Amino acid sequence: MRRLAIAFALLASVTLAACQKEAAQLPVPQKMTAEAIGHYCGMNVLEHPGPKGQIFAASLIEPVWFSSVRDTIAFTLLPDEPKDIQAIYVSDMAKAPSWDKPGVDNWIEARSALFVIGSHVKGGMGGDEPVPFSDRAAAERFAAENGGRVVPFSEIPRDYVLASGEPPDPSASGQSN
Repeated sequence: MRRLAIAFALLASVTLAACQKEAAQLPVPQKMTAEAIGHYCGMNVLEHPGPKGQIFAASLIEPVWFSSVRDTIAFTLLPDEPKDIQAIYVSDMAKAPSWDKPGVDNWIEARSALFVIGSHVKGGMGGDEPVPFSDRAAAERFAAENGGRVVPFSEIPRDYVLASGEPPDPSASGQSN
């Protein structure tokens, strides 16, 4: 029985050490600079209002930058994007100076953030935007002022992120000039 207890204690300490090592190896978010170019839009992320994102993947040397949180989350859902994601960082709007200037280094790991979805506020690329917060009270205030509801990362609907939300393209209607 004593051997079993010792073996269990050893296993528990090894498991704890592995978890601590994994947490310690989480990439550190980078400060947003003029060199940060949006993955999907090809534009400088600083030129857009609203929260931004950056993703670290083991197979990539540099973080992947996004002009909106919606694009950031879409990257994690699309089948052709890397699946070896180490960290997903989004602007913490609880600490942002303003919507137009969301901050260059106030990041929160998306999987630990709360998001306001369904608000009337549009993201940096003009679409519906999951707005991230580290603080529930700040998220609830934002939702009360701008509409929407507060959800954790795991409850952001896939369709909310991947649905177009763009106005129809008049050139696609078959009308010619």
